[in-house]
Amino acid sequence: MVMDRMSFFATLFKVYENPEMGMLLLYFTIFALSVIVYRLGFAKKLPILQNIVIYSVLAFGCTVLTFLGAFLPVAEGLVIATLVLGVYKIRLKQSQKTEKQA
Repeated sequence: MVMDRMSFFATLFKVYENPEMGMLLLYFTIFALSVIVYRLGFAKKLPILQNIVIYSVLAFGCTVLTFLGAFLPVAEGLVIATLVLGVYKIRLKQSQKTEKQA
């Protein structure tokens, strides 16, 4: 059965029952998680036009990732990346705070 081979998020959004809405929800999930990963790990202060270009390319890339994300754990990997980068940022701020006090 096709449902057995789908990723967790594809099954959660019921892509097999309602493909249009399910893929749209999967796209927005992957895009939101990609933006969070980008902001946590790679974002720098840039002019607004460069930010628009970056997010446009990111939105286009997420379109491709959405098709792959139906059967591969793309969104799940982005969740893990978000957690790892979030923990890293928290530890980095704690380390910087400790250095300032010493």
